[in-house]
Amino acid sequence: MTTEGWVLMLVSMGFVIGLFLFCFYRVLTTPKSEEHMHGTLDIDTGDTNEP
Repeated sequence: MTTEGWVLMLVSMGFVIGLFLFCFYRVLTTPKSEEHMHGTLDIDTGDTNEP
């Protein structure tokens, strides 16, 4: 493989790995994410209300 091929491969792999790690960081460090969790019985869809 040529030098340009190695550079392109390393840059593209570095970008994908960096984006992967950034997404994991954002998901795992969300502040107060426990307060927004609801069970299925807590969500009011409005379909059981009498008209």
